[in-house]
Amino acid sequence: MQLSPHFSLAEMTASDTAHRIGDANQPGPVEIAALKTLCERVLEPIRAHFGQPVHVNSGYRSPGTNAAVGSADTSQHRRGEAADIEIAGVSNAVLARWIRDHLVFDQLILEAHHAGDPNSGWVHVSFRQGRARKSVLTMTLGSHGARYAAGINP
Repeated sequence: MQLSPHFSLAEMTASDTAHRIGDANQPGPVEIAALKTLCERVLEPIRAHFGQPVHVNSGYRSPGTNAAVGSADTSQHRRGEAADIEIAGVSNAVLARWIRDHLVFDQLILEAHHAGDPNSGWVHVSFRQGRARKSVLTMTLGSHGARYAAGINP
């Protein structure tokens, strides 16, 4: 099932973790509608601007898959509102800044990015109907776990 011209339901639900634990990781109609909106309002404009495929590392997560990856029950991935993405050859910091400056989103997080390595980490972006929070964060990983700071850093 195509959700938008360049994104399929299979792509937005693919998960090595789900496969490993035997979880079908299939969304219901409400989550599929949210995924479709995410693809149309966020992922397609990103692809159009950068002119290359957007790799979805993680899209929808069922409750079982979400728990297996250690994510919070409140994760927007569970509602089909979020995706973790990368674009080959594009710095994740550049990608995050472009999203921040050009798109409507609910939450944007530059995750596990290291300034000296443009390919490190990934970009988490979410969209929900209604009022967008426009929350922008950078998450770094260290010896004490994940730490979040406001803005896109570096």
